[in-house]
Amino acid sequence: MDIEDAHIGRRLREVRSWRRLSLTAVAGLAGITPAYLSMLERGLRPVARRQTLESLAQALRVSPAELTGRPWDQPTSRGSEAHPDLVALAASLDAFELGDDPGGEVRDWPAVAADVDRLVHLMQITADYVTQGEMLPGLLRELHALYLRDPQHRPDVLLALTRCYSSATWVAKILGSDGLTLMAAIRAQQCADELGSSPWSGYTTWLRGVTTGSLNRAKQYERAVAKADTLVSGLDDPEVVQAYGQLHLSAALAAAAQDDRDTAMTHLGEADAVAGRLDTEVGDFAQVWFGRTNVGIWRTTLGLEFGDGAKVAEDARSVHIDTIPSPARRAVFFANVGRALLSDKKSTASGLNLVLKAEQLAPQHIRGDVFLREAVADLLRQARRDAGGRDLRGLAWRMGIAPTG
Repeated sequence: MDIEDAHIGRRLREVRSWRRLSLTAVAGLAGITPAYLSMLERGLRPVARRQTLESLAQALRVSPAELTGRPWDQPTSRGSEAHPDLVALAASLDAFELGDDPGGEVRDWPAVAADVDRLVHLMQITADYVTQGEMLPGLLRELHALYLRDPQHRPDVLLALTRCYSSATWVAKILGSDGLTLMAAIRAQQCADELGSSPWSGYTTWLRGVTTGSLNRAKQYERAVAKADTLVSGLDDPEVVQAYGQLHLSAALAAAAQDDRDTAMTHLGEADAVAGRLDTEVGDFAQVWFGRTNVGIWRTTLGLEFGDGAKVAEDARSVHIDTIPSPARRAVFFANVGRALLSDKKSTASGLNLVLKAEQLAPQHIRGDVFLREAVADLLRQARRDAGGRDLRGLAWRMGIAPTG
């Protein structure tokens, strides 16, 4: 059975052909064997690690996003509805500058602030990227106008702009636009720097790293470590502690994506140690939920990246996931553990149940997860068409994966 949308493999073959490069040449540049690359291109093996995807993108001289496709390319993905809003968001990011009044009527600050709170909820709690994309152009215009017209609320407006550009970063990331992701992340950093807040500056550096890090993992690592070092003197402030911890988690991910386990574990250990300074298991700064539980969630992510398989699910048992207030964050955890279980035939059913649970909590995020789509496509490929199970086939269809033949 072939999978119509073994899309990373198909794109690998298309780009390699366009570059007029042989299997041997690309495999050598990416640090894998030609036989393994051939299996990836034919959809016989899934791309399961960031390091593999990013090494192949570098070998082919394209962005990783060029190999993973766009949500609106998939007929069953709700991301297709967001394409026009992504275009409007791009126009907003280009048009609005801090200190320029975009003109037009603007609501009073309390009304705008209420919508910003709703946007943050959509970003950090429900992971509804389509609705965020609809809201952002209008909110950004109003906030840039209020920054000049309402000096009394300027610090509040700057923080709101930081949150809105953070939202724009995630919208662009999930909907598949590296250029917009980077632009929005830089705008968020600029607003945080203008705000003059150390923890928010740390947060936006973390944000840029985890959303655009695939463009340059070495730079992600460098930025995270450098910013964390500037926060050391303020670790008596719980908000600084949380920003500092998140930066070390970003550094750990950057190291893992470069296949450097020792360095990744060192930064994970530092994040775990600093989490012990908090009075609660889960912090609330910037709603990134840093704390001992979040460190455990990131441990599962790193375990997946290093191909630890069943050990990921074993480590996950000690994570108190119910302490995380965000259904979307819990969904990422369930999806990661589920993906680890899917890699073993003995635990496939348990893994699929966890993935379906994750999808219920944050459907847009889970259906757009590149590595999860690869795992589901691989599972569908292994099953006979009529024996794959209704749940598996339904999930695959919702992700834009369709069996043929």
